[in-house]
Amino acid sequence: MTESTPSRRRWLAEWVGIIVVATALALIIKFAVISSFEIPSASMRPTLKEGDRVLVNRLSYDTHDLHRGDVIVFTRPPNAPGGPDAPEDLIKRVIGLPGETIETHDRSVYIDGRRLVEPYLAEGVPTQGIDEPVLIPPDHVWVMGDNRTNSADSRVFGPLDVDRVLGRAFSRIWPLGRLGYL
Repeated sequence: MTESTPSRRRWLAEWVGIIVVATALALIIKFAVISSFEIPSASMRPTLKEGDRVLVNRLSYDTHDLHRGDVIVFTRPPNAPGGPDAPEDLIKRVIGLPGETIETHDRSVYIDGRRLVEPYLAEGVPTQGIDEPVLIPPDHVWVMGDNRTNSADSRVFGPLDVDRVLGRAFSRIWPLGRLGYL
């Protein structure tokens, strides 16, 4: 009996250690590397619908710059509309990059005078609201929802400071029937 007691203690200690390490790794991954985000509004339709859940890579922009077309999660800018119940974090698509000039006419986005091709938009979705060209400052991006007629985005709150970006959404994980990469 004395021979099995130390082996049971060792077995129990090993399992406790494994559980503690696994829990610590899961917490590190959840809060520092990958997190999930629930879509709060219709502003990203048809790409994302209200209630969809996406995975967000929080380290993505530590290794490279933001790219046009990236779907990002960011903290609500102070001048964004919304009351006390408004979500703290928002999700939009990067449209314009630092140093570029953005404007809309003919129901389309123009970057530095060239029409932007946007295959992720639903057929016939107009883009309006940037009547005068806007120069995007350094360390800022221009973000817009895919549902242009129902999105409070940079057309409302202006260029987004890249320091507000939490990460890049890369995969839809809920509902399971809409599982896929963004």
